[in-house]
Amino acid sequence: MPKSTKAIKVTDQNKAWNKKSKPTGYRIDSIPKNKTILIVCEGQTEKLYFKSFPVLGVEVKAIDLKGESKLKLVESTNDIVDSLDDEDIEVWCVFDMDVKRGADEFADFDNAISSALQLGYKVAYSNDAFELWFYLHYNLSKAQHLRTFYYNELGKRFGMNYVKDGKKYDFCLKLYSILNNDSNASQQNAIDRARTLFEEQQHLPYHEQNPVTKVYELVEELNRNLRR
Repeated sequence: MPKSTKAIKVTDQNKAWNKKSKPTGYRIDSIPKNKTILIVCEGQTEKLYFKSFPVLGVEVKAIDLKGESKLKLVESTNDIVDSLDDEDIEVWCVFDMDVKRGADEFADFDNAISSALQLGYKVAYSNDAFELWFYLHYNLSKAQHLRTFYYNELGKRFGMNYVKDGKKYDFCLKLYSILNNDSNASQQNAIDRARTLFEEQQHLPYHEQNPVTKVYELVEELNRNLRR
């Protein structure tokens, strides 16, 4: 069982071991870690976005494998899991599919998802692009679009050249905050829209589910552990 948290009384606030600026009520000294959420991604955008969730009581390990094939990403995930000394770990593989690459990409996409599920991992896959998840914060589209469509639409929303600057570290680091603070964006709408898209297409082979993003399931899991 996790150790109980320690509380420090207001009456002790001026003691040398507990000097804090403007202490109020009880201070939580430590929070027990319930589990580790391992998120293995194929890009910087995904890694920094998921690391931005202000979770409490869980440790989020987000790893960017920088564009490996989907099946190779799953194999690497298995190696990472084996190397971790953690008994309570929830594993997510996050990748998307570029439809322009054709049949080889379709097979890699489908096989990677099947392999990950057989290993007991969860998969937040997107078709065609991870940016579909961001787009759903603003609009629902059931039409099949290439990633350039989402890049252009997000560029308009963010007032930037998304193709040129949307993958830069500083911008990716701010994406979670940008979406949360934009009155025109709604994470809950994105969740509902993504769920609708998936439920309408879940009977199809993975590569034919388009547009689909199962990122909403990972977001819901992170939201269950948010700092309140």
